[in-house]
Amino acid sequence: MKKIILIRHAKSSWEHNVSDHDRPLNNRGFYDAHKVSCKIIGKINPDLILSSDATRAKTTAEIFLSNLNFNPKKLVLNHDLYDFSGANLLKVIKNCQNSINELMLFGHNNAITNFVNSYGDVFIENVPTCGVTIIEFNTDNWNELKKGRTIATIFPKDLKE
Repeated sequence: MKKIILIRHAKSSWEHNVSDHDRPLNNRGFYDAHKVSCKIIGKINPDLILSSDATRAKTTAEIFLSNLNFNPKKLVLNHDLYDFSGANLLKVIKNCQNSINELMLFGHNNAITNFVNSYGDVFIENVPTCGVTIIEFNTDNWNELKKGRTIATIFPKDLKE
């Protein structure tokens, strides 16, 4: 059995004159990352945590790791996850070691939404920024990934007070 926790990076800021890769989070992004990560405390235990090396994804991952009390050294940055189509995302997942049973991954749209709709069993029109989707797969081999079961979604709008 394999499980993926997919997180789309939190809301980024367009106020800075930086490259797309270097865009930081905005205030709402920081707020949502804290709120959503606190909602999943004790519900996940990833063997591997991967993130795009883009600033907004890396910062989102760091907030999650801090709030979940995970060792920050567990975070592995992977430039291939700076992917919008999903081709690289799928390649990264399928190349994971089979000893990894629970994978946490921080990335970008449209790659995240395309993956959850191709490999989960619940259609999601658009995974929002800082949205979490958890999918379980009945396989022992990442390279043989087939459609799985979407077991949870946690979106910032669902946590508004």
